[in-house]
Amino acid sequence: MRTRKGQSPQRKPRDGGDAAGSAPPASPEPASSTRYDRVDALRGFALIWMAFFHFCFDLSNYRLLDANFYSDALWTSQRTCILSLFLLCTGAGQAIATSQGQSWARFWRRWGQIVGCALLVSVGSWFMFPNSYIYFGVLHGMAVMLIVARLTASWRAWLWPLGLLAVALPRLVADPFFDTRATNWIGLVTHKPITEDYVPVLPWLGVMWWGLAGTQWMLAHRRPWLSWALPGQGAQPLVSGDNAGLARVLLAVRQGLAMLGRWSLTFYMVHQPILIGGLLAWMTLTGRPVP
Repeated sequence: MRTRKGQSPQRKPRDGGDAAGSAPPASPEPASSTRYDRVDALRGFALIWMAFFHFCFDLSNYRLLDANFYSDALWTSQRTCILSLFLLCTGAGQAIATSQGQSWARFWRRWGQIVGCALLVSVGSWFMFPNSYIYFGVLHGMAVMLIVARLTASWRAWLWPLGLLAVALPRLVADPFFDTRATNWIGLVTHKPITEDYVPVLPWLGVMWWGLAGTQWMLAHRRPWLSWALPGQGAQPLVSGDNAGLARVLLAVRQGLAMLGRWSLTFYMVHQPILIGGLLAWMTLTGRPVP
């Protein structure tokens, strides 16, 4: 997500956008692992919201929509909500993975996917925005936060107050030392850097910690909250009789969102090229000038 204000007379870049992405956790679990489809569906919902947000941003970027993505609360609040959903789901994914005994080898394979995609985002954004390219966006931040989350997963209930501390620290402690390119990834900055996407470790690690702690609690005490029963698994019809058609639609929607949520990193990487490419093709075909 990308909408906080930069400190420069030039065009204000977005402060996180492909994040609302944020960046999604990497692709599907092995078939032998238990899927928690409500977590997948929530991630899928965040992806749809992110794509809508980015499409609106693209319209604004090509002067087809009059909107301020850098200071208008309508857009800045959406950026925060989308990124928060992704990081909560990422924390949930770590809770599920550790509960299923995921090996460090598998963790590093997933982590390597995220790092590779983060590098691609940096290179691609440098070509489009050489003065404000993405050097620590959602995927970069997620790569760091995932390691911290994995190492601290055993802290359980302590993650709640630690998450609160992580969220509060940038407001309580800020110093010019953290304003440099080498240190602003930590998040204790006195002003936002000029970049198209900025997702520092603080405060966002706190959100991931809350997703981790909350899902650990649900796995221990409310496991059914994480999944819908599917047909053939003791599921009851959503509705019956005259509303059977609605039931089928709702089932298809939730299954579609869950499927999308299992391929979040892939969707994240391809959605903007598709949106921008389609928009540019439409502008060319209709004779509209491309800024």
